Amino acid sequence: MKRTEAILLFIFSLAGMEAMSARDYSLASPDGNVSVTVNVSDSLSFSVRYGDEQILDLSRIALDVKGQDRAFGDRPVIRKASRTSVDRTLEAVVPTKFREVRDCFNELRLSFRGGWSVVFRAYDNGVAYRFETSLGDGRIYVRDETACYNFSDDCTAYWANEKNPDFISHCEASFQPVKLSGIEKEKYSYLPVSMLTAGGTRVVVTETDLLDYPNLFLFGGRGASLEAELPHVILETEMRTDRDVNVLRKADYIAETRATRTFPWRIFTLGDDKSLLENTLPWQLATPEYSDDTAWIRPGKISWEWWCMLNVYGVDFKAGVNTQTYKYYIDFAARTGLEYILMDEGWSASTMDIMNPKPGLDLHELIRYGNEKGVGIVLWTLWTPMMKDMEKILDTYRDWGIKGIKIDFMQRTDQPMVNFYEDVARECFERHLIVDFHGSFKPAGLQRKYPNVMSYEGVYGMEHDKCSSDISPEHDLVLPFTRMVAGPMDYTPGATINATKEDFAIRWNHPMSQGTRAHQAAIFIAFESPVQMLCDSPSNYYREPEFTHFIASVPTVWDETVAIEAKAGDYLLIARRSGDTWYVAGLNDWTRRELALPLDFLGDGEYTAEIFKDGVNADSWAEDYKCETAVVSSGDILPVVMANGGGWAAIIRPSVK
Repeated sequence: MKRTEAILLFIFSLAGMEAMSARDYSLASPDGNVSVTVNVSDSLSFSVRYGDEQILDLSRIALDVKGQDRAFGDRPVIRKASRTSVDRTLEAVVPTKFREVRDCFNELRLSFRGGWSVVFRAYDNGVAYRFETSLGDGRIYVRDETACYNFSDDCTAYWANEKNPDFISHCEASFQPVKLSGIEKEKYSYLPVSMLTAGGTRVVVTETDLLDYPNLFLFGGRGASLEAELPHVILETEMRTDRDVNVLRKADYIAETRATRTFPWRIFTLGDDKSLLENTLPWQLATPEYSDDTAWIRPGKISWEWWCMLNVYGVDFKAGVNTQTYKYYIDFAARTGLEYILMDEGWSASTMDIMNPKPGLDLHELIRYGNEKGVGIVLWTLWTPMMKDMEKILDTYRDWGIKGIKIDFMQRTDQPMVNFYEDVARECFERHLIVDFHGSFKPAGLQRKYPNVMSYEGVYGMEHDKCSSDISPEHDLVLPFTRMVAGPMDYTPGATINATKEDFAIRWNHPMSQGTRAHQAAIFIAFESPVQMLCDSPSNYYREPEFTHFIASVPTVWDETVAIEAKAGDYLLIARRSGDTWYVAGLNDWTRRELALPLDFLGDGEYTAEIFKDGVNADSWAEDYKCETAVVSSGDILPVVMANGGGWAAIIRPSVK
C-alpha cells in the first residue's frame, strides 16, 4: 500500500470512528412529561417534546471560541455522558413568588474532546441548557454563540419588533402577537419571547445566570425558526447626551472572559398560561446568594414623585424640588406605612454631579427626618457618572445614610454593560444599599446572587401614560406572560385618576391611567416587584383614603403563589400568601367578564375578606369602585365581576375569635 493511500485510509478511519460515535441522548423530566433528545453528530443539536406535542425539532447550538480549530458543537467528539437527579428545596431571601421553591430536575452532562461541555436540565415545567468550558486559568475570546431554535409549529409570539445594529435598547416594547413566519427578518426581540403553540402550550424563551457575558436576542424571518444573535463588545463610544452614546467601534468578539467557566442558561418554560404565573425557573437556575449577610435587606413600597411631577396641593409651601416638599412625602410614607421615598432625577446639582444636592435642598435634613419617621431615602442616579466613579459615589451615599439607588438609562446590552450591572449590585451590597435598575434590560438572575437588587424596569410601564395611550389594560394582561417571566418589574402603578378607553387623555403634569380604579388596586398584587412604587401624588392619595389604605396594606414579597385562572392578553386571577393572610387579584382587558374564585387555598376556619372591586358604573366611570367585607371559608366560591378594563382585589385574613 502506498504511503498516501495509508494516510487517506487512516483519516477515513478516524472520520468513521467519529461518525460511529454519533448518537442520541435522551433526558426526561421527573414526571416524564417533558423530554429532551440531544443529537451528537456532525453538529450538536437538541429537540424538545411536551406531553404529546413536539415543541422543538432538532435545533443546532454551538460556541465559537478564538484559537480553537472548530466551534464547540461543530463535529463534536464526546468523551463522557453523566446523569444526575436532584430534588431539593431552595429558600429565597427576597421571594417574589414563593419563599420555599422546590428545585426538582433531571440533568444530562455531555463532556467533549477539547475541554468543553454542555449541560441539559429537564424540569416538569421546562428545559434549560448551557455551555461550560474547562480551558485552564487564562482568558478566552468568544466570537459567537449559535442557537437556531426550530419550532415544530408556526407559533404565535409576542414580539418586541426592535431594530438597532448595536442592540441599544431600554427594552420597553408594546408586545405585538405575530406568527413566527410573519416576523420581519431585520426585526429582533429581546428576551423573554413568549409563544403559544397550536396545541395550546405556552413556551417562553429566556436566559438566566447572565454574568460576564452579553444579552441574547432572537431574530425571525426564517419560517418557524428563531436564531440568536449577541452584541459584540463595544470598545469605543462618544457621548451624544449626558446618558446616550454613539457606538464608534466594536470588537470582533462577544465576550473576553475566563477560560474555565459556566455560561448563561437558555430556558424554555413549558405549560399553560395559568402555570406560567407560578414558574420560577429563571430564579432557580441563577447563581446562589453572594453572601449570607442579608438581614439588612428590606423590601417594601416606595413613593415616587416624578410621575405626578411633584404636584402636591393643599399645603402652605411652593411644591417642587425642595426640602418642604420632600418632607411632605416622608410624612405621607410614615403615615401610610411605606418603607421608602424616591428622590428622582432633579434632586442633584446636575445629572452628572450626583454627589451634591441641588442648591437649597437640605438632603441631610431629609435623611435625618426620614430616619426619625422610619422612612428610608432612595436616590436616582445616572449610569454615566456612576461608571466613572462608582466607589466614591456609593461611599458618599452610605455615609450620608441613603438606603438605596435607582440607576437609570443604561441602554447597552453588551458584556461590559452586563458587568457594570454586577459591579453596581456588588458594590451596593457591600454598602447595604438596595438597587432598582431603571432604563435597563430584563432581570437575568443577578437578583438572586445579589438579593439587594430589588427590581428592574425593562418594561413598557405606567410612566408612559404621560406621553402615549399604549399602557392599556390589554397591555397589562400581556406583561405577566412575557416580561414578568424573567423576574420583578418596575411598572410603577398606583394612579388615582383613572379613565375608560374613551375618556383617557395624555397629560404630562397631571397623568391618568387607563382602566378602572380596581384595576390599579389589583396590579399591586398581580405584578411582582420587591420595591413597588406608588406613583401618584400624596395629595391625591389623601383624597382617596380607602384606595390608599388598601394598596399600602399589600406586601411586596410572597410566601406562596397560587394561579387560579389566566389567559394571556385577556385576564388573570391569582392568589398570593404572606404569613397567614391571602391577597387575591383579578385583572381584566377591555371586555367585561365574570370569573369564579374558589377559596380552596385557604386553611381551616373562618376568614374575613376585604374586597376592592369595580363599582356598578365602572364601565363608564373608571373611578367607580366599591369596598365590602365578607366572612368566607375554604369551601366558598366568590364571584369576581370585572368591568371593561377592570379589576378585583381582596385581602383575606383569618377572622379574629
